[in-house]
Amino acid sequence: MKKLVCIIALAGMFTVSANAQSDLLGSLLGGNSTVSDIVSGLAGVVYSAPVSLNGTYTYDGIAVSATSSEGGILKNLAGTAATSALETKADEYLSKVGIKPGAATFTFNSTDKTFTLNVGGISLPGTYTVGDGEKTVSLVFGKKLQFFSMTGSLESSLGNVKMVFPVNKAMGLIKKVTSVLGQSSSSVASLAKLADGYDNYRLGFKMSK
Repeated sequence: MKKLVCIIALAGMFTVSANAQSDLLGSLLGGNSTVSDIVSGLAGVVYSAPVSLNGTYTYDGIAVSATSSEGGILKNLAGTAATSALETKADEYLSKVGIKPGAATFTFNSTDKTFTLNVGGISLPGTYTVGDGEKTVSLVFGKKLQFFSMTGSLESSLGNVKMVFPVNKAMGLIKKVTSVLGQSSSSVASLAKLADGYDNYRLGFKMSK
């Protein structure tokens, strides 16, 4: 009899707990949303704030953003999982040629709009501009990278920053940097091949101060 009472009590506790959690999640999104709705909603809004580039940022790894065919960030769990998998694989490839988290920095000077990418003991200077309410960024590198230019999105969250560009531009920069570093590796070719399979993705860099 005691066992039966315990089982009934535990069942009641779990029911209350589940209902409380459901009420809490529902209240976060107006009372009529599911857990799936919450995950889907959060997937596309992690990085959204405008950024005022200034100072030195440490490279934290490759950043990937998925976009829908209608434009904008892809807001679903499958897209987020694919993005995470791509970032992991890209970091794996680039670490083999010395481009790994903590091994490079970007320094931006908001006064004269100059920047310097420091990687592998080499400084690669250039100029930059921001636009669209500090949500886009254009980089123009100097002579060492043959005045290579690229324009992409500038996004941030919780003090971290990421710049993402069309895949062909991001891969163009990666190839030029590895060439300047004297690195010629199948890893870069593998990354380029991997990136070619994703039409609605942008590729770039995660950074933090």
